[in-house]
Amino acid sequence: METSSTSLKRLKFGKLKVVRRRLLQRYEHQPFISCLAGLYSCRWKRYQRRRTEPGKCCCKLRECLFFPLLVGAFCLSLVFLYMCCEAKNDYNNFDWYNYGNLGFWFLWSLVLLIVSAVLFVYIALLLVLAMCLIAEGQQLYLHWSHKIGTLVVLGFSVTSLFVISLLWGEQWQTVRLSFQITAPYLHIGAITLMVFLAWPVALHAVRADRKVVQVIIVGPYLAILLFLFLIPLGMYSPCIREMGTLGPKPALIGHRGAPMLAPENTEMSFQKTIEHGGDGLETDVTISYDGVPFLMHDSTLKRTTNIKEVYPNDTDKNAAFFSWDTLQELNAGTWFLKDKPFACMGSLSRADQEQAMNQSIYTLRSFLRLADSHNKLVIFDLYRPPVKHPYRNLWINRTLEVILKEAKIRPHLVLWLAGGRSFVQSVAPGFQQTKGSKAPLEELWMENIVKLNLPYTQMCSEDIRKYAEANITTNLYVVSEPWLYSLAWCSGAHSVTTNAVHILNNLSQPLFLMTPQQYNVMWILTDLTSLLLISLIFALHWWRERTFSCCANDGDSMLDSGTYNKFRTELSDIPTSVA
Repeated sequence: METSSTSLKRLKFGKLKVVRRRLLQRYEHQPFISCLAGLYSCRWKRYQRRRTEPGKCCCKLRECLFFPLLVGAFCLSLVFLYMCCEAKNDYNNFDWYNYGNLGFWFLWSLVLLIVSAVLFVYIALLLVLAMCLIAEGQQLYLHWSHKIGTLVVLGFSVTSLFVISLLWGEQWQTVRLSFQITAPYLHIGAITLMVFLAWPVALHAVRADRKVVQVIIVGPYLAILLFLFLIPLGMYSPCIREMGTLGPKPALIGHRGAPMLAPENTEMSFQKTIEHGGDGLETDVTISYDGVPFLMHDSTLKRTTNIKEVYPNDTDKNAAFFSWDTLQELNAGTWFLKDKPFACMGSLSRADQEQAMNQSIYTLRSFLRLADSHNKLVIFDLYRPPVKHPYRNLWINRTLEVILKEAKIRPHLVLWLAGGRSFVQSVAPGFQQTKGSKAPLEELWMENIVKLNLPYTQMCSEDIRKYAEANITTNLYVVSEPWLYSLAWCSGAHSVTTNAVHILNNLSQPLFLMTPQQYNVMWILTDLTSLLLISLIFALHWWRERTFSCCANDGDSMLDSGTYNKFRTELSDIPTSVA
């Protein structure tokens, strides 16, 4: 009798914990949890894992210290992946920079995007597994191999962001501009994520045995949620505007022609721009050693010609030191089919491939005559010849001679961007004077500037509107992605220089365009729906916890010898990791 009484007291002392575990066990989906624990901890067998004790931390101290590293790796890899995706507009510049340093062409930008995507998916999967385990009340234990993987992702993301900030800091301007398009959708995504996180947060907050612990769990969550609810108040996008206020579609100027469809700066490239409805042509002009202006962007010929095959000893020689007769011997198209300079080029027809293989270096005179015959604007960078070049001091004069006397293009089609502005205005007053940087209106008026040619990172709807009111139009370069073109359209840009005339010309309206009223409805509905779902999740966990407690209290008054034997049987059946 005495032994039975002692056993009964022990049972009463631990009965609440046993009952709660037994009731919670009903909700445990054993195959699902085994899969989660196996992927996250490499613990596939049930006896290898432990449930979180009610009121206790979800993991041991060592795991608690490492978990912020996992979250940090996720956040930084997400930032880097987002930057890589939004920097797609400048992939060609990135690859061109690497070509200049490495000496061979490769799509490094595509490799970087794939690596960043793979690492992000890996770290995101680990975080999702951790959240699912926490939601199921399981203790966290990250396997050592995953810990190494987390540190690798963290180190790669930090290093990559540092290098990009150091070498291509302007990409942060691209990210800033992208928020004007993606911010509403990122807001919805963040709110959705907070709804999913409400389940594990509510579970552990309700189970916490102290108010301080509950505040520590719920406080940061509610603070972040409130911030996300209110952040649309600080959002700005020129594409959120009243109906009927959108300006005309920006004109398209082919950047070195259509370099995604044909070898850059060749006749075929400019013909493709014209075929796809381009409004203007952009190029780069160099003067040969015997005074023939020709089209070439690089200082050397090795990237866009077969100079290595024809003159292997002159691959690093400045292009301006070759005579025109020598330049005519080179092929300017085979490299295009071999290197494929753009990842999204697509396949060329057999006729286009044959035409590309037979392209040669194009002269400025032929370029201007082509533009004039199709009534297309022209804009070009004029490179001053290097020292010891016979046309070092006559470069502008020689170029003007070709424009005015040899090509005889109509002056109003020329957007003059090069130097010698006062001299050029005296001999060719019909040129449209174009400046490559922002300046006060008084200075622009003094120079008779009618157009600004600005990098897209300097896009500002207020400045564009201010200059437009002074009859100064704005051209942005190089804009090749539809989202960036949409933003330029909403900002009021009059034209853009682009690598993708064939893509942008098909856009009938900006990709993202809504009225302030539509945006407010979307914002308010998102916040209210998420608030309702989060409240229901917290209420569900509170109800479940209260129900378990009531069941345990009822067990105290109904305990008899039959219940005692039943509990003894159930207790012996419970795995040792739980009991």
